[in-house]
Amino acid sequence: MAKTSLPLAASFLLLLISSAAAADTGRLFLTVVNHCPFTVWPAIQPNAGHPVLEKGGFALPTNTHRSFPAPTAHWSGRIWGRTGCSHYNGRFSCVTGGCGDRLECNGLGGATPASLAQFDLHHGGHQDLSSYGVSLVDGFNVPMTVTPHEGRGVCPVVGCREDLLRTCPAHLQLRSGHGGHVVACKSGCEAFRTDELCCRNHYNSAQTCRASTHSLFFKHACPSTMTFAHDSPSLMHDCSSPRELKVIFCH
Repeated sequence: MAKTSLPLAASFLLLLISSAAAADTGRLFLTVVNHCPFTVWPAIQPNAGHPVLEKGGFALPTNTHRSFPAPTAHWSGRIWGRTGCSHYNGRFSCVTGGCGDRLECNGLGGATPASLAQFDLHHGGHQDLSSYGVSLVDGFNVPMTVTPHEGRGVCPVVGCREDLLRTCPAHLQLRSGHGGHVVACKSGCEAFRTDELCCRNHYNSAQTCRASTHSLFFKHACPSTMTFAHDSPSLMHDCSSPRELKVIFCH
């Protein structure tokens, strides 16, 4: 008996290790990749009631990535890139997308204009759907795409690969300092603050909130993005059980 029990115990232990490894590889991971020729400072904001991931922000040098497990339960929120960030006199600040004076946003939102990746993970019951999309509703500051891996169903790559800073109309341009270079492209709402362009009050419905010449600038360049508040909901894609969702800057 003693001679056979040892192999059995070893086999059982190996089975436990294999099961644990399989369970871990079955988790959904979020990966942020920076292909820009400059450092990007990704920021992550959960929707109300959901946990903060990776303390809400970090630095990501050019041609590097950072991968981390998504919550195993339902989670929703957004990821965006901050640009031109620096520490000066003990203060951390960013030219675009900043969340106050913090490297780690810890649940705070970011300054507009900024390109946003939006997520709604682990919903849909037994289908385990992960929804994702890229929004330019709040303007644009850096090219961004979302790429799913190993999901089932319709799981396209979406986002905005174009550098809209080069083509942004003058009336939407955000420049650094006084007359500096273009650092972001504003939405029509941010540029003009009208109820109609911001889809507020009377215009806050699918019937009254419409595309404008400003949102169409973004749409023509990046058709797979949402460009105004009541843009097509079909632009948020439901992917079943992906293993990884990659947010890629300057893809």
